[in-house]
Amino acid sequence: MEKKITKETYIEAIGRRKTSTARVRIWEAGKNSFVVNDKDAKEYFQTEEERRLISDPFIKGIEGENKDNKWKVEAKVSGGGVHSQAEAVRHGLARALVLFDKELRGKMKTLGYLKRDPRAKERRKFGLKKARKAPQWSKR
Repeated sequence: MEKKITKETYIEAIGRRKTSTARVRIWEAGKNSFVVNDKDAKEYFQTEEERRLISDPFIKGIEGENKDNKWKVEAKVSGGGVHSQAEAVRHGLARALVLFDKELRGKMKTLGYLKRDPRAKERRKFGLKKARKAPQWSKR
């Protein structure tokens, strides 16, 4: 049972990575468009790797009858660096597509797009130079 999306309705999901958060909204549309923070995605994400990251849920995840669908995607991203923002957008987009079609869940899960990557920078501890690096030890 799929939801019928009209021009006014959208599906929204949140994606996260490190300290980045992305609020992603998708609509079915006449042509594909991808907007991140009111800029075109190609303008916002400069490198080819980041552009590939945000389009992966469409390229690798969608198969079958939804393959021909055209999507309008809007993402509001904040926090972190550009690369972690791209991964947050991918996470949110995958979640939104699963809300649209429940059958995509298995495929997205095996690709690893639904898991929030928990890795983040470890905090610096007192008495150490970095998170784990200690000052040089001398016996005398």
